[in-house]
Amino acid sequence: MEFAELIKTAKVENVQLSCPGLPPIKGTLCITSHHLLLSSQPGGNGEPSTVELWLLIRNVDAIEKSVQNLGWYQTSRTNSSHRETRIASSLGTITLKCKDLKVLQLEIPGMEECLNIASSTEALSSVDSVMMMYPFFYRPQSMKLKDGWQLYPLQHYYQQIASETSAWRLSCVNGDFTICSSYPPAVIVPATVDDKVLKKAARFRQGGRFPVLSYYHKKNGRVMLRSSQPLLGPNRKRCQEDELLLSAVLDGGERGFIIDTRSAQAAKQARMMGGGTEPKSFYPHWKRLHRPLERGRPLQESFMKLVEACNDTSLSMDRWLSKLEASKWLAHVKAALSTACLAAQCMEREEACVLVHGAEGTDTTLLVTALAQVILDPNCRTLTGFQGLLEREWIEAGHPFHCRCSHSAYSHARLKQEAPIFLLFLDCVWQLGRQFPFSLQFNERLLLVLFEHTYASCYGTFLCNSEKERCLCQVKEKTHSLWSWLNQPSELKKHLNPLYTYNALVIWPSVEPQSLQLWQGLFLRWIRSSQYLDEAWAEIQRLVTSCEDAPEGSAGRTLCHSQPDAAYPLTITGTANEG
Repeated sequence: MEFAELIKTAKVENVQLSCPGLPPIKGTLCITSHHLLLSSQPGGNGEPSTVELWLLIRNVDAIEKSVQNLGWYQTSRTNSSHRETRIASSLGTITLKCKDLKVLQLEIPGMEECLNIASSTEALSSVDSVMMMYPFFYRPQSMKLKDGWQLYPLQHYYQQIASETSAWRLSCVNGDFTICSSYPPAVIVPATVDDKVLKKAARFRQGGRFPVLSYYHKKNGRVMLRSSQPLLGPNRKRCQEDELLLSAVLDGGERGFIIDTRSAQAAKQARMMGGGTEPKSFYPHWKRLHRPLERGRPLQESFMKLVEACNDTSLSMDRWLSKLEASKWLAHVKAALSTACLAAQCMEREEACVLVHGAEGTDTTLLVTALAQVILDPNCRTLTGFQGLLEREWIEAGHPFHCRCSHSAYSHARLKQEAPIFLLFLDCVWQLGRQFPFSLQFNERLLLVLFEHTYASCYGTFLCNSEKERCLCQVKEKTHSLWSWLNQPSELKKHLNPLYTYNALVIWPSVEPQSLQLWQGLFLRWIRSSQYLDEAWAEIQRLVTSCEDAPEGSAGRTLCHSQPDAAYPLTITGTANEG
């Protein structure tokens, strides 16, 4: 397929761009294989034109168009008579609703040009072939293709664990992706379990996702595992290798917890379809806890309802609060944080090992394991540690980004596999940062950048659904890594929290409804100006920098040595604070 075949009109003059909060701009609109460009018209004093819009077409989620026919009479005079001639014209309006939630409006002279631009943009934004996407064509001069891809290898994380204990090993049983298509080539497993056992256990788990180590808690040596559901079926099949694998995690008479992200009823129904959950009789040392988390269509619809409510600026207070509640988004945030806290409490306070799974093990499972690590591990709250966490627990662990992020909140397309699971994770991390403003080394801007690049990016980091697909598409050989760009010194400083102080404590968030807030920096970012908030943060940055440069013992020095955030442990239910 050639991109030129999809572009019906490549250039249109006198196009007016409008977006909330900014004055309209008129200029020349150009459409390329991957971008919409609008250059403003040159100024009257010989000023050059400037590019006012540089929109990645992959970022377009929905297109709405309307055409208005215009007509007027023009009077012409010949000798002693007057003659009126009817002039017909048309003006088209295209509304571009983007995956990063901004809304742009283009007024295009001419019905044919308007329809052609809309049709071309729609066709280009719908190209589903991974290797035709912009990351495979993006070649910045300041970066090399190989940079950033090997910053956070699983081998490095394993070495950290191996320095603490010899109970775990790095297995390459999935080196050719034949055991599990959604796992990476290497996984961390109990040292006493050989690869033959792993292969048989994989056949007992949906998609081959047998239990693997997700996190090692250095404080007490407890671990968190993740997997998919066991394939018991209605006949209650068992797998001794799977039972052996899980028993190898526990020492002697220890107990462990299985956190199932489905309701007990959903797990029971899954058993009738060939799935299920671990029965007590086969796994006597593991206690099962059900904490249902929404995924798929209900979560996507919740996202869409919230964005719709946020965009309606005519709402009264009562109507706004009603729509916010009806979206159930904050309820999803509360449920995710509560379940992650439960997993963290099992490890930190109960000193027990934890296995997390739902059905496939690629969505809510990763949400819980990743969030629990941010709560438990101060290294995951640093900028580099957080990037490593995303690589390990989301990208390499097989979250299907291509399917889940193919559409955002505006799309009119029929929902397939879209679900903002990763966005929900980012929202929960933002809630942690708001409740513990000194404990996260990175700021809100980093979370916004990650949100944008999961839906539309010039980098290959979030492409495809698994490591297997990335290998087949040669993503790491033919595209640039997002981490390479983010870790450039000029970019790095933009994403650092000026108030950060290393906090070795576990950060237990409050999950009471009064404690959770709408993430305005994301959901209202294109609706209200952030100028004053940006200015406030710039002043905070200036004050922190100046006090760091102040001589020892000066009065201003105290600002840089604020006490770390207090840690408030949650009860095992994840709904109340203790003193």
